[in-house]
Formats: sequence, structure tokens, C-alpha cells
Amino acid sequence: MGNGQTLYSRGTILTMDDAQPSVEAVLTEGDRILAVGPAEALRALLSPGAEEVDLAGRTMMPAFIDPHGHFPDPGFIRLFRVDLAAPPRGDCADMATALARLAQKAAATPRGEWVMGVLFDNTAIAEGRMPTRAELDAVSTEHPVWVLHASGHNGVANSHALRRQGLGRNTPDPAGGRYGRDPETGALTGLIEGLSAMGEMGDTDFLIDRARFWQGFDACRDEYLAHGVTYAQNAWATREMLEHFASLPEGRDPGIDLLLLPIGELEPGLSQGPEAFDWPPSAYVTLGPRKLFTDGAFQLQTAFLSRPYHKVSNPEAPCGMAYTDREVLCAEVLKLHRMGFQIHCHCNGDAGSEAFIEAVAAAQAAHPRQDHRHTVIHGQVLREDQMRRMVELGMTVSFFSAHIHFWGDRHYDTFLGPERAERISPAGTAERVGLRYTLHNDASVTPTRPLHLAHCAVNRRTASGRLLGEEERIPVLSALKAQTIDAAWQVFQEDQRGSITPGKIADFAILDRNPLMHAQALADCTVVETVRRGKVAFAKSTPVPA
Repeated sequence: MGNGQTLYSRGTILTMDDAQPSVEAVLTEGDRILAVGPAEALRALLSPGAEEVDLAGRTMMPAFIDPHGHFPDPGFIRLFRVDLAAPPRGDCADMATALARLAQKAAATPRGEWVMGVLFDNTAIAEGRMPTRAELDAVSTEHPVWVLHASGHNGVANSHALRRQGLGRNTPDPAGGRYGRDPETGALTGLIEGLSAMGEMGDTDFLIDRARFWQGFDACRDEYLAHGVTYAQNAWATREMLEHFASLPEGRDPGIDLLLLPIGELEPGLSQGPEAFDWPPSAYVTLGPRKLFTDGAFQLQTAFLSRPYHKVSNPEAPCGMAYTDREVLCAEVLKLHRMGFQIHCHCNGDAGSEAFIEAVAAAQAAHPRQDHRHTVIHGQVLREDQMRRMVELGMTVSFFSAHIHFWGDRHYDTFLGPERAERISPAGTAERVGLRYTLHNDASVTPTRPLHLAHCAVNRRTASGRLLGEEERIPVLSALKAQTIDAAWQVFQEDQRGSITPGKIADFAILDRNPLMHAQALADCTVVETVRRGKVAFAKSTPVPA
């Protein structure tokens, strides 16, 4: 397939376009969809040399869109970091395994260079805790060693890393973060909680230079394409990360399209004044919403709840913690709202969501905007009253439904308790109240697997098989739309992407079966081919990244 015409037929074609939900054939020309309809009618439009693709009974649908993730972080992990993921995601089941993997990496790393472990989950590992500073010192005293939690919201450093970062017993806790301290001596334990406390060590581009960036980019791109994703997102872009992306030579196609979400606090300096970032024009990589945070993660009990955690791990903060003071959050939201930006805000707990909803309400009252689409990211325990308010305010939400599989049992038993766990990622309620939503994996917190993600939202089964909230299940078509047309709409791309509609970009995922007919086994459906901008970008004969 090149710049000419291509006709797709002889399979099931799901358009995600309500005006014409399924069609017999699709005709593309170059990188655009030219027409849809009966095969013979479209065949009459073919020019000499046009190609015909026999779907052979397979199912074609729009390619998947990532509504929230951190591309190309999965590539960085694959190439440069130590994967410490515990079951059900990985196989690092105990502390001894984690420390051995770090030591192996240290042995292969020049003295003085960083050793970074990622995806460590204290709630899933046998010991049920984070590593200690002493344990990481035992891994190496000649390397700074840093272990980042699976949520990305805390980590543990060895003594060398603490010294390297200039942290000591007299370092004060920053707003929205804290340093673990020995209650008797006051010495740092190595535990660092919250984005403000981690600083650069919490950035997804930590330790990534330009060469490593593009190596990780290519690895991540190949993984996404293998799972039918052609539009990815980096939802916490530092200025340095933006510079990496901007180093793409003008006119070069990187093989995947991207939306970058700069850190909200970078404004107005990022786009105004003498230090404004001169973003190069690109058809493939564009700047999108600005990103804010209100709270942390459930696994660390730093997501901010209105009621205490089911089994409280930190009596000093039984409801978690706000990352940002209300006044500061309101000022940031108003600033970005007035500047005309869309805002995506990380809000895990319902108290964290409430703070953002109230900030949006205040910004709208002060400076009304018709169609802002400010978005709650995660919204794990949004209440129905909050969702109805969001509809009134013109807001939207992206649910982290993969949590149901990966952490659902711990939500039920430990974090939230049975009642609230049944309502986690409440897409069913959102659908009933008319709140438009999307679904995401938040890669690299969980891997980008759109069909597995749809399976999570449709079937709501935890890793142990427990049904978590029958009333919050959604239809298969809704789960697919939430990662195609609704995902396009959520970032103002609905005129270009997300459905098989004439005039839109020719991005398709071809599946081995019709997902609408396999609701109970969506995770077993497979992408056999990915078409991006009219060209085959992945075919099943290509090895699929694990």
C-alpha cells in the first residue's frame, strides 16, 4: 500500500460512526479515507493500479487511540531500566528477586552511573513493603540506586543516590511530598513520596539523553503498533522531554502520531515571553492539553479520598493526601483556562476529583468558555453526584479500568473495601448519566493493551476472577468507542481520527475476530495488522513485543 488507492472488503468493518456503524467496504487514497459503502460501488471508483485487500473474514475497525499514557517510557524500561513488576503483571514475586536483579544490573554498569529499577509494587510483593535504604546500599555503594514504585508516585534511594541529589536529614519536606525519616534518629530512610519530593527522579525522562530517547522511542512505537495503537500520548512532558520530541528532523515521519501534554506549571513561560518554547510545526507530533495533579496513588494510599482507606497504612493521613493546596490548584486551573488551554488533571480519589471539579467551576464562573473539555484523568472513585456535576460543567473523564484486573483484589481487600471497590472506574454510571468517557492504561503503569483494557471494562474481573461491580460493566461497543472515536473527541481530534469516515486519516486495526461477538474473551482477540496513514505499519508476521 502506498499513495494510491486501496479497497478493503470481505470482512466485518466496524466504523465507530453512529451514522453508519458497519459497512461492506472501505476505499482509501493515500493517507485518507476516500469512501465507505457497498464493495461493488466502491470498486467502480478504483483507479488503475489500485490495490484490493481481502480481509478474509477478519474484522477491521479504527486504530486505537491512547487517551492517557507516557510514551515512550515503556521503551525506556525495556532498554535501560530494571523491570521489577510483581504478579500479575511480572514475575518479581519477592524482595530477594528484586535485589538480585538490581545487583545484576549494577555489576554490568560502570561505577558511579545510576541503576534504576521500576514497576516495583509493595502491595503485590511477598514482603508487602518497599525496599530499605540499607538493602539498596547492599546492592551497591558505588552506584546511585533508585527504585521507582509501579504508580510512579514514590520510590526508594540508596545512600549514594541521596548524596547525589543533595538530600539529607535537614532537607525539609516540600509541599505535596515527604521524605521518609527514622522516627528516633531523624535520618532519611531512603523513601521519597510524591512528585514534588522526587523531583527529576520522578520524571519519566530521568537519565534519558537524546540517543537513549530515540532508541526508547523506536522500541515503544513498535510495541504500540503491534497492539493497534497509532495515536499515542505523553501526558507529563517536561521541557527537556519536549526538546527531545522537537529534535525530530523537519518533515520526518516517526512512524506513529503523538500528542504531548506539557506540565501545566510550565505556563505561561512555555508559550509566552522570552523563554517561550519554539515548537516546530509537525504533522505527526503536536502539543495538546496542559497537565495538572491533585493527588497520588491508591497503592501508596496517597490518592485523596473523602473517607479513610479500608485498611489504613498511614494513621497520620488516613484519607491520603492532596498534592496541591486548593488555592494553588484553583489559580493554576484559572490561569490555564484563561489562556485557552484544555486541562487534563490526575485525580485518583474522589476528594482529589472534587478539588479539580470545584476549580473548573470557579474558572468557568470567572471566564466562561463554550467547549473546554477539561478532563479528570483516572477518576477511579468518582461519585454519581460528581459525574452529574461534570456533565453540567462540560467536563469529561478517562478511566484507568486496567486497575480492575491488576489491583482490583487489593482495592476490595485493602485500599477501598468491598463497597467502594465495586464502583471503581465507574464507566457504567458515566454512561447512564451522559458523561462522555475514555479508557486508558497509563503506560507504563500497565502495558498498552487496548483489547485487554476493553475486556477489563466490559467484564470487570480481577486477577483472581472476582466480579467487581456488575452495574458498572459496559457494552463491548462502548469500550471500543472509548479508545477510538471518544478518545479522539476528548482531545479535539474527532474531525481527523477515531472512526472510519470519509475524509479522516486512514488508521485501522485489523483483528482476528469480531470483538462484538466475543464479549467474554476480548483479551483473547488479537491485532493481526495495523494500518497507519494508509500504509501497513505492523503485520502479525512481525514479532510482537511481549
